Order: sequence, then C-alpha cells, then structure tokens
Amino acid sequence: MTFSLWFSLFIICLLGAMSPGPSLAIVVKHSLAGGRANGLATSWAHAAGIGLYALVSLLGLAVVFHQFPLLFKAISLAGAAYLAYLGVNALLSKGGIATKLESGQAVSAFQAAKEGFLISILSPKIALFFTALFSPFVATIQDMSGKVMMVATPFLVDGLWYTLIAVLLSSPRLLNKLKHNAMLIDRLSGLVLILLAGYVVITVL
Repeated sequence: MTFSLWFSLFIICLLGAMSPGPSLAIVVKHSLAGGRANGLATSWAHAAGIGLYALVSLLGLAVVFHQFPLLFKAISLAGAAYLAYLGVNALLSKGGIATKLESGQAVSAFQAAKEGFLISILSPKIALFFTALFSPFVATIQDMSGKVMMVATPFLVDGLWYTLIAVLLSSPRLLNKLKHNAMLIDRLSGLVLILLAGYVVITVL
C-alpha cells in the first residue's frame, strides 16, 4: 500500500470516528459518568468492534468484487452517496459534537466496555460506512500487508480518537474548548466527506 493510498484511508477513518453519532455519545457518557478509566474501556472495546467490522467488510467486499463486478460498482456508488449524505449532514449541523456532551449514570468498566463493543458492531451506520470506506481500496490492494493495514488502521484510529475524547473530557478547560469549536469541526469534516465521496465516484467510474 502506497503512502498516499494509506493516507486516504486514514483520513476517511478519522472522519468516520469524528462523526457525531451513537458511538461518540456512548464514549462521552461513560467518560463523564465513570471517569477516564471507563472512557478508555469504552473506547478500545468500541475499536475492537470496528476492527472486527473492518475484517468482515474486507473479506466480504473482496468476494463481491471478484464474483459480481457490477454489484461491486453499485455498492461503491451507494457508499459514495452515503459519504456525501454524512458530509451534508455535518455541514448543516448546529454543533453535533457539542450536543453529545452530556453525562450519564456510572457503571463498571466491564459494562462500559460491553456497551462500547455492542454499539460498534450493531450500528447500521458503521456497516454502511465501511461499505463506502473499503470499496475503492479492495480493487487496488492485493498484498497481505496492505490488507493488514486496512484492518489495523480503522482499529487504531478509532481507539486513539476516542482515547483523546476520554482524556479531553477529564479536563474542564479542554472540554469547554471542544464545545466552543464543535461547529467548526462539523463543517470541516463535512466538506472533506463530500470531497471523498467524489473521489470514490471517480475511482469506480
């Protein structure tokens, strides 16, 4: 896998992790309610689910690509449309990250981790996102090291991003900064998601 191709994968994974939704909400809830330890447990359990999804998506899309090329193209275009949809939603958002910054009831670290794992593997949003994410890469990357990177990158990006969130939420000063810049984060991520959707379309066609 070339650096430019990996960097494209990295950016998409990062934007997917940053996108406000149930995953962010569950990490925020356990970080604020149970402290940094619960936040970290939730973060890396969620990342484990993401890594599992990445592996399953990679293997499944590879089969589709080789046996049903027209279906693969249709899935890729649908994935691009979904990326564009996420981008437009982020552009129209009124601070999606800020709206998730609410505390909940404290539970054990194990319970927090279980919820983090389940929210990742049961989310239809993540299933659609991985379809969009891996579509342009499956046809390009054939070597084993590249495939390992395709699974390891979303796992590490997701875990490290939510680790950052858990650490930020343990500092009132940083939490206020995150709230203040939430709208800017949404706007920038939305713009990049739309550009990536265009990139997927160009790659497929």
